[in-house]
Amino acid sequence: MPPTLDLSRTSHGKVIISPARINLRRAASYNNDRGPLSSTSSRFNFNHLVFSPPPSPGLPSLSPPVKKPTRKLLRPIRPIRLLRYAIRLLSILVVFYISLVVLTWLFGEPAPTPAPASVPRETRKHAAPAENAEMVSQREAPGFPTPIVVTDHRGRAKWTVSIPPGSEFPLTVSQYTDMCIKCRQVAARAQELRSQGHGLQQVSLAFGSDSPEHDFIDVREAEKAGYLPERSPVRDAAGTEKPVCGKSLTFVLESRDAGLGKALMMLWVAYGLAQKEGRAFFIDDTRWGYGEYSAIFQPPPVPDCSAPPAHEILPCPRQARHLVASAATMDELFGSLAETADPPSESHDRAVRKTQFKLARKGYEALSRLNSEDGDYVDARARELMAKRTVPTSNGPRNGLAVGVHVRRGDLRPLEFQYRHSYMPLNLYSDAARGVIESRFNHSGPSGGEDAAAKAHSLVVLASDDPMVYESAELAGASRAQERIKLASKQHVLRANPDKSVMHRFVDESFGWEGGFFAAMFWNLGVSKAHADAVGDGGPSAETRRLRSLVGRAYMMDLTVLARASDVVVCGVSAAGCRLLAVMMGWESAVEEGNWVNVDGGYGWMGLEW
Repeated sequence: MPPTLDLSRTSHGKVIISPARINLRRAASYNNDRGPLSSTSSRFNFNHLVFSPPPSPGLPSLSPPVKKPTRKLLRPIRPIRLLRYAIRLLSILVVFYISLVVLTWLFGEPAPTPAPASVPRETRKHAAPAENAEMVSQREAPGFPTPIVVTDHRGRAKWTVSIPPGSEFPLTVSQYTDMCIKCRQVAARAQELRSQGHGLQQVSLAFGSDSPEHDFIDVREAEKAGYLPERSPVRDAAGTEKPVCGKSLTFVLESRDAGLGKALMMLWVAYGLAQKEGRAFFIDDTRWGYGEYSAIFQPPPVPDCSAPPAHEILPCPRQARHLVASAATMDELFGSLAETADPPSESHDRAVRKTQFKLARKGYEALSRLNSEDGDYVDARARELMAKRTVPTSNGPRNGLAVGVHVRRGDLRPLEFQYRHSYMPLNLYSDAARGVIESRFNHSGPSGGEDAAAKAHSLVVLASDDPMVYESAELAGASRAQERIKLASKQHVLRANPDKSVMHRFVDESFGWEGGFFAAMFWNLGVSKAHADAVGDGGPSAETRRLRSLVGRAYMMDLTVLARASDVVVCGVSAAGCRLLAVMMGWESAVEEGNWVNVDGGYGWMGLEW
C-alpha cells in the first residue's frame, strides 16, 4: 500500500500557501522534463541548459553574445591595383581610337565644301601690316594673296595660303612682308581653334612630326581636299617636258636696300640651304635694281626639273614645298640658322657662323662666275698683280706679299663706337697693311736678304667706293683692283666737259661719287629732273638699268680681284663686301690662318648679322 501524505505532522498543523503575487509558475520548457533517473541514465541530456528560460538581466549569460558586423575602414589601394585600372582604361581608349581610324579609312573623309575660312580683313590693295589682324569668315577663297584658316567636316582647324589666279609673280616686297606676318597670326588662330575643340577633335594623326606648323596644308594637298579651287597645270613657255620639281626655292632679287653685298650674301646662303634640303634653286630678277642677273654673272645652274606653278610658291611657312625668299622674308628663311638650344658661348657662336659660312661658300662657288667679258678681264688683272710681287730667282725663292685693302664709305657707318658717326680713318687701313708686311718679312738671320727682296716686291691692292680714297696720302702708291669700270668724282666729270660754251652731249647735272656709294644716288642714276617730276611708275628706263648694271659690275670685279690676287685682305666687317671677301677666300685661309683682317672693332666674321 503506497504511503500517504500526512499533513498533521507538519509544524503547527497548518499549510503555508504562498501569495499569488509571488507564485512561481513552471516554465514551459520544464513541463515535459522528467529529470534524470540517475547520472548514468541514457535519457539524460543538456536540453534543460539549452532551452532554459532567459537569464536574469543582472546575471551573466551562459553563451557569449553574438558580435554585430562592423563596417571596416577603406583599405588603401595598392599600386599594382591602380596599375591594372590604368591599363584597362588605356586599352578601352586605344580600341576606341583604332575603331575610329578604321572607320575613317573605310568610309573616307568627304571633301568639304569651301569651308568657312577665317582670313585677315584687308582690301585688294596692300595695307600696312597690323599686329593683330581682325578675322572674318567667308565661304570662298579671297581675291587677294593671304593665308586662310579652314575646317573639315569634323571641325578640325587647319590653315593654308591662297594666291588667287591672275596674281603676278613675284608679289611685291610689301605683300611678302605682310603675308609672313599673317602666316604667324593665322597659324596661332588655327591652333587656338583646335584647342577649343572637344574629344577626338584635338587628336592629330601626324604622329612623329616635329614641324612647328603641323596644322599647315600645302597648296597641292589643299586643292585635292577641296579647300582651294583646283587648277589645271600650265606648261612653261619653253614647252619642255621636264617634270615639275618636288621641292624648290626661288630667290627674288628685289630689295628696298640699294646695297649689292647684302643681296649677294642672302643669295649665296639661300643656295646653300636649297642644296642642303634637296630643293631645286631658281633666281628671279624681274624687278632687281641692278638689271638682269646675266648682265653681271653667268646664268645659274639649270635644275633637272621645271619651276612649279606660281600660286604654289609661298613665302611661308618654312616647311612649304615650294618656297620664295627675298630680303623681305629673310627672317622666315634664315632664322633657323641662328636658333639653337645650346647656351651662348664663344665655341657655339663659332660653330653657328661656320655653318653659315659653309652655306655661303657653296653659293659663291655656284653663282659668282662673272660674265665672259668681265671674267676674262679679272683673270688677266689678277695675273698682272701677282706678277708684280714675283721676286727674280737670283734674289731668292720667296715672293712678295700682296695685301688687299677694301674701304667702304658712303651711307655705311662703322661698328666701332668712336667712329660710328663718321668713317674709319684711312691710316687704320694703311697701318694694318704695312703691319702685315712687316711681320711677314722683318726677321733677322741668314734669310734677311731674301726677306728684304720679297718685302720690296710686296704691294697693296686697293678697292673702294669712294674715288677720293685712291688719291689719299695714306694709301698713296696702292694699285687699283681693276680699271675696267671706275666710279668717277665730279672733278673727272668736269674735266671731260671743260668748256660749257661748246655743244656737248646733254648732261642734266654733273655729279660724282665723292664720299662713296649712297643709295639715293644709285636710285637716281640716269633719271633727269624732268623725268623725276613726271608722274608714272613704268619702271626704270633702259639707260638707268645700264648704269646700275655698270655699278654692280665694278663692285664685283673689285671683290673678285682682291680675293684672287691678295694673300691677305684688310677691311671693315661692318661692310657686307668685307664679309663677302672672307667667303671668297675660304674658311681655312680667312679664319683659321688669319689672312682676313678686320679693322672695325674686335669682331670676327658676322655672316647674316647686320
